[in-house]
Amino acid sequence: MIITTMDRAGCMALLQAARLGRLACVGNGQPYVVPITYAADGESLYSFSLLGQKIEWMRQDPRVCVQVDDLDGERGWRSVVVNGRYEELPDRIGWKVQRDRAWQLLSRDADWWQPGGIKPVPEPPTRRIFYRIVVEELTGRHAFPEKDAGAA
Repeated sequence: MIITTMDRAGCMALLQAARLGRLACVGNGQPYVVPITYAADGESLYSFSLLGQKIEWMRQDPRVCVQVDDLDGERGWRSVVVNGRYEELPDRIGWKVQRDRAWQLLSRDADWWQPGGIKPVPEPPTRRIFYRIVVEELTGRHAFPEKDAGAA
């Protein structure tokens, strides 16, 4: 197995190709990791959620981490880690362009609202909260079998 470091372009290509990641945030010293659907655009990852623990914790501490991976065959994989900052896109004057952009990017997939739009029953529905993760630091790794080393 050979593991290489991905350059920024390779990291961004994986972020743009994928739509499912794992978001980590912290509240009261306790880490919390949840799956999110997202859409990458420029230097931001756009997503949404219903009000709950992750939104409350990201409002308290906007520093977050997102991990995205892709399994390639039996032994190959790519993984990107984004350290960034949570930024809510409120439904208020001054944020319409950003909210519309988030909606446009996310709605390209038929089931874009999962898992962020599902809460355990019988919780009452709440409004969607759109947000973006502004990419501040980006790292990635690519692993592949040694027999494929000449092709990489």
